[in-house]
Amino acid sequence: MPNPSSATASYSVQGMLREYLSSGRLTEVVYRDSAGQICLVHDVIREFFSRAGQDFLLLGRGTMLPFDHVITIDGQVLSGSAG
Repeated sequence: MPNPSSATASYSVQGMLREYLSSGRLTEVVYRDSAGQICLVHDVIREFFSRAGQDFLLLGRGTMLPFDHVITIDGQVLSGSAG
């Protein structure tokens, strides 16, 4: 089976994200913004969805992150997105 692209979440990461969605707990998210700067936020994950072959996270304050910009969630490095 081919490796998933960095724009989509693996099944194990999707499972982890569903746990965060159902718990509603505060989460530390480290990501790169559109300018390439590293950002750190503490927020809840409100939604996880796919559009046009790319996955996105929607945070509680309305920030929408392309999955391939997310580096870590609660200190866990997301495979393929750290580079």
